[in-house]
Amino acid sequence: MQSIKRDLAVGLSISALLFICALAWGSPFVAAGTGSNSLQTQEQPQQPQQTQPPQDQPQQTQPQQSRTFTGTVLKSGEQFVLRDSAGQVYKLDNQDSAKPYEGKSVKVTGQLDEQAMLIHVESIEGNEA
Repeated sequence: MQSIKRDLAVGLSISALLFICALAWGSPFVAAGTGSNSLQTQEQPQQPQQTQPPQDQPQQTQPQQSRTFTGTVLKSGEQFVLRDSAGQVYKLDNQDSAKPYEGKSVKVTGQLDEQAMLIHVESIEGNEA
């Protein structure tokens, strides 16, 4: 009976020590990454979740306007992208129309999906510089 009490006390002591260390460390079980990526993930403020409108009200969405982007078409892996003068990189959804302009300065007209950083290409023209 005494050995059971001693084992229980030792086990609880070790558990308490581990719990205190985990709190002092700062929740190491949340971020799975290592290095600067995990620090960036932890430092980003959390954005509130968007809720969907009730079903009885029609969803009001504004149609996206076509915009013009200028930059250089580059190949990133197996995909063509547009890099603008500020260094921002946008994926292009129409790979076939971008292929002839690889490495060239272009003007791309299309709609931007800001979350995916993807331009839905309507047209690509060579930029006369």
